[in-house]
Amino acid sequence: MESNYQKLTVRQKGMDLAQKVYFITESFPNKEIYGITSQMRRSSISIPSNIAEGNQRNTKKEHINFLFIAK
Repeated sequence: MESNYQKLTVRQKGMDLAQKVYFITESFPNKEIYGITSQMRRSSISIPSNIAEGNQRNTKKEHINFLFIAK
C-alpha cells in the first residue's frame, strides 16, 4: 500500500530527478566516482529520502524540519 507521502508530486519528481542524475553520472569519468559523481547522486536522492524520513517522525515539528531539509 502506498503511503500519503509517496503520492506527493514533489516526492515523485524527486525520485525522477534522482533516476536521471544516476543515469547521467554513469557517463562521468571513473576518476570522479568519489567526487562530483557521488556528491550529485547523494544530493539528488536526499530530496525524496528526507520527505520519507520526515513522514516517519513522531512530531509535527520533526516532520516539518525534514521537509525543510528536502527543500
